[in-house]
Amino acid sequence: MIEPKIEIILYVKNQERSKEFYALLFGKDPVLDVPGMVEFQVSDDFKLGLMLETSIVKIIEDRLPHPNLGNGIPRCELYFKVDDVVKMFDLALFAGAKSISENSARDWGDDVAYVADLDGHVIAFSKICPVLNNRYRFWTKLIFY
Repeated sequence: MIEPKIEIILYVKNQERSKEFYALLFGKDPVLDVPGMVEFQVSDDFKLGLMLETSIVKIIEDRLPHPNLGNGIPRCELYFKVDDVVKMFDLALFAGAKSISENSARDWGDDVAYVADLDGHVIAFSKICPVLNNRYRFWTKLIFY
């Protein structure tokens, strides 16, 4: 059985710059900071790791392409539920992120803003959109009641 605790590891080009970026974004220091690997305890059940591209190459060797071949190409999305989407979006830009899409009500019921971190990983900051959620509940009641 898989534990409900999740750790995601992103491969990064510059460990120090990425560590500084995420420390500013999360407002906390990493719980692990050793050559080749940094970890942030984002919540009780979620840890984000940052591994140097050169470190993972020692493990994958020639069985997979070198991670630096994908630099800048979106390879994942971190989707964070936050209290203030605009504040987090602005903080990420201040930390060096690239703006992808400003805050907007999305058709799945969340207000979401998107950035790319220093290595091109997509980060979404989201909050439930009360207008869309109320509209969704209204139509659900009409259809199912």
